[in-house]
Amino acid sequence: MEKRFYATGKRKYAIARVYMKEGSGNLVVNKRNFDDYFTRDSLKMIIMQPLEIVGARNKFDFFVNVSGGGVAGQAGAIKHGITKALVEYDAEWRAVLKKAGFITRDSRIKERKKYGQPGARKHFQFSKR
Repeated sequence: MEKRFYATGKRKYAIARVYMKEGSGNLVVNKRNFDDYFTRDSLKMIIMQPLEIVGARNKFDFFVNVSGGGVAGQAGAIKHGITKALVEYDAEWRAVLKKAGFITRDSRIKERKKYGQPGARKHFQFSKR
């Protein structure tokens, strides 16, 4: 039986569930082809970074379910999920991926709007009189 690896990646408000198995480098995102789902080359490059750094670009097939956030956040979530799945597959890749900074979740999210103000940091103009 073929062994499958599962990992969850997160970025901003996006959550990606990544299923990985050995194959020919096929990547399916939300039941659509990878190239159809992500049209920007920069996002495609971000997602492929962990595979290129370990030299496994055409070694695995990925099936990804991603929800929440925008396309850039989803791309970051998929990258995080792929990294975690690769570490689960081969623990020796952890050092290389950790040095590149891919294992750490980027925890920056939007700051909440404060009551009585127009935004998170913006304030109404002060008037002394």
